[in-house]
Amino acid sequence: MTHPPAASSRSASAAPASGGGRPVLRLRGIAKAYGPTRALGGVDLDLHAGEILALMGANGAGKSTLVKILCGLVEPDAGTIEIDGRRLSISTPDGARAGGIVAVHQSIADVGVPNLTVAENLALDQLCSGRAPLVATRAVIRRLAGERAARIGLAVDLDARLADLSLAERQLVAIARALGDKPRVLLLDEPTASLSAAEAERLFAVLDGLRRDGVAIVYISHRTGDLRRLADRALVLRDGRVAGAFARPVDYDAALRLMVGHAVLQRRRAAPVGAAAPVVLALKGVRLARSAEPFDLAVRRGEIVAVTGPVGAGKSSLAGALFGLWPFASGEAELDGAPWRPANPAHAIAGGVFLAGEDRWRTSFFPASVPFASIAGTIGFPFLKRWSPFGLVAERRERAAATAAIGAFGIKARSARDPLAALSGGNQQKVVLARWHAEPCRLLLLDEPFQGVDIGARDDIIAAIRQRAGTRATLVFVNDAEEALEVGDRIVAIEDGVLRPDTAFPAAASSSRSAAPSDIRS
Repeated sequence: MTHPPAASSRSASAAPASGGGRPVLRLRGIAKAYGPTRALGGVDLDLHAGEILALMGANGAGKSTLVKILCGLVEPDAGTIEIDGRRLSISTPDGARAGGIVAVHQSIADVGVPNLTVAENLALDQLCSGRAPLVATRAVIRRLAGERAARIGLAVDLDARLADLSLAERQLVAIARALGDKPRVLLLDEPTASLSAAEAERLFAVLDGLRRDGVAIVYISHRTGDLRRLADRALVLRDGRVAGAFARPVDYDAALRLMVGHAVLQRRRAAPVGAAAPVVLALKGVRLARSAEPFDLAVRRGEIVAVTGPVGAGKSSLAGALFGLWPFASGEAELDGAPWRPANPAHAIAGGVFLAGEDRWRTSFFPASVPFASIAGTIGFPFLKRWSPFGLVAERRERAAATAAIGAFGIKARSARDPLAALSGGNQQKVVLARWHAEPCRLLLLDEPFQGVDIGARDDIIAAIRQRAGTRATLVFVNDAEEALEVGDRIVAIEDGVLRPDTAFPAAASSSRSAAPSDIRS
């Protein structure tokens, strides 16, 4: 394989960490195009037993397309796939599983059947394949599910509906379901995007055990801390092609340069907002739950405050209460000095409070059959009443807003009418955030805005957030400390539903791309 100059001869290598031998998985010339758009342009890859390969690349580089081909969701236009030296023709997920390949996808919409219980979802593959007992009683299903849940220490109610679980819990169910098949090759696409530090460490321990058992793992993540912890090698895709390969110790600075096509620069933080700036949001004696302690918070115009803490700490509860999804247990909220008690999200939007929810598939997207499933429709939907006062969809205004968003957020799309399903996960997330920048607001709430986006896309998003931050107050809710450090002017920790004392950034602090902060996890 020929490596570009950015990958040094010391660190760029296609040699496996396992020391050679026949690979478990061998890909040659994998290609896929969607009309004029080339998703993959001839990818070669070798993966050995007991090896964890970090598959890196910017959003739209082809990572998720490659995963979908390997797990039978998409058929390649060209190329060959071999498992243990046997050539496979994979056209369905069942065919991939039969060949020893299973995947956990980035999209939570792909993890199971929402209206079935957790137990039914965990046992689904065995039930459908005929590997379960002939009479599948509830007790049998619970036993099968319990075995899979125990493998990763999953502690959720097996009788709960999958749709009623949190984003993190559904992600863990998907991982437990995939590992139940005892795969030869495991594909993980952003598996820790919604997990707490403790949950991520539990997953890492499971992956260490799988590595010892000889399972070959492809690991996709934009969190370099995860990759440093796990990866034996790294392969970088760019524009659908292999841009370079790196052996351990992986030179992540060089890998990031290959991903985005240039050095990732440090971004100096703006001057702190002064005490003279008006307070937009004031919380006084607020409780998120009756049993929680009360807390206060003031956010001034022009400020970006990062609220960080583990999954379940109360970040989404606080965001939802401010957006009118549910009330505070007690306490008072003020917006620009006036009482703020939104009755529902429509009331909040009318009052200038916008929320980009944590789960974009559940809160922001429409099925492909719905007219609003395009970029323009997604961005314009919350503002239908204002943009279309007589009931006629203002297509010209929607299209103009979407076209502006494509430029401002660096969304990779052919036009404003492209369906959301045709975009990569990172570009979908950019559309969600662009929706809430289509009109001015007083308070912008962003819940996990960087889920599934690469380091270059994260820069685009942060730049777009900062560009208009001076006209509003902004709260960004993240469980990853690196992201909090990058986006926030101030950081507020949250734990057990209570905001803890503020931690201000040092004067002239900068958002560094060095190794240290990338390994920080909340």
